[in-house]
Amino acid sequence: MVVKIITPSDKNTLPGKLAEAELHFTEGILDGLKLLGFTVWERRTGGGRNVTFPARTYSVNGERRSFALLRPAAGDATAQDRVRELILDTYAEFEEKAAVAS
Repeated sequence: MVVKIITPSDKNTLPGKLAEAELHFTEGILDGLKLLGFTVWERRTGGGRNVTFPARTYSVNGERRSFALLRPAAGDATAQDRVRELILDTYAEFEEKAAVAS
């Protein structure tokens, strides 16, 4: 699996949004597919970064809710943490390369 970082254009970018990320699968049954919808954000408190996962919003009695599309199987809540760290590490490498290039 490869993480691809996509930087936002300066137009219509939300405050704190740093980039989007995609997971590109390179082997197994998912080879040739990608999972989109990850976003890297600067924390509002200024204490680091966060990654949001793909989700679908819906409404119940006028209340907006979100349904996560990538969820832990078998109750392993740390599975999302591993993906989050992988995306944050890849974004940090992306930033370092961009800094060296400029």
